[in-house]
Amino acid sequence: MTEYEQFSDVGEADVTRAIGQEWTEEFMDFSDSEVIVVGGGPSGLMAARELAERGVQTMVVEKNNYLGGGFWLGGFLMNKVTVREPAEAVLEELAVDYKPARDTEGLYVANGPEACSGLIKAACDAGAKIQNMTEFTDVVVREDHRVGGIVMNWTPVHSLPREITCVDPIAVEADLVIDATGHDAMAVSKLQERGVLDAPGIEHAATAATGMDATDEDSYGAPGHDSPGHGSMWVGESEDAVVEHTGLAHDGLVVTGMAVATTYGLPRMGPTFGAMLVSGKRAAQAAIDELGVDAPDVGLTSRAPPADD
Repeated sequence: MTEYEQFSDVGEADVTRAIGQEWTEEFMDFSDSEVIVVGGGPSGLMAARELAERGVQTMVVEKNNYLGGGFWLGGFLMNKVTVREPAEAVLEELAVDYKPARDTEGLYVANGPEACSGLIKAACDAGAKIQNMTEFTDVVVREDHRVGGIVMNWTPVHSLPREITCVDPIAVEADLVIDATGHDAMAVSKLQERGVLDAPGIEHAATAATGMDATDEDSYGAPGHDSPGHGSMWVGESEDAVVEHTGLAHDGLVVTGMAVATTYGLPRMGPTFGAMLVSGKRAAQAAIDELGVDAPDVGLTSRAPPADD
């Protein structure tokens, strides 16, 4: 600490201006994006990283103040995450340490906080921009119900007292939207509600389930107790099926991660994350194909050359 003398002469107003100026400039740049990824979990972050790395203007909208979803923690409050072969190659690509499971060939274990923070950093380093504490409320549509962006509001608005909740949302436009909202498949759900597409899992959820977080205070259950829109846990079937079904669900809308399982009524896979990472890559490739972007293909472990400034 011999080099330290004192901090620079900066006041409160200087700090406020710096935050406001940088946030406003960035947000204005991304009010009309090439791709908006709704949901900052592992599949959404992976898709954003692959797209941004290929020069695609990408904004991630996340309702929480943190990114990563369940990737931080794994299952049952034990912060180890697993991936099945060949997805360990993605962890290696992210410079995340992992080890083989002790008793199971083809299964690998990593520390959740390291894996999650490594993926977040990779997405940011690639150039993806993040708008957190921001809740998706609807899709923007164009001719023939093509998705052309999203409607969003600050997450805390829903927590305000009822008499002061008249806070209108805003909309941002995009050439393509990626639904990475996990079990809720929120963007797909909006189109299903309007009869624009047929999503068997969401239709089932509307009639046979209460939703992941809708358990009453005096009732047994917890987030994850219900399984709206997708089948029971079956890791051997779910992961391959999620990757296989990842892609364009509607004109202007790609679906990835657990939103795929809910959209198509697939089994769930529980606290293993290989399909989330690979599905994110596949979603990025689907977006590139749909947008007609001249960029290197997204492979399981491929890295794009740095995009030109």
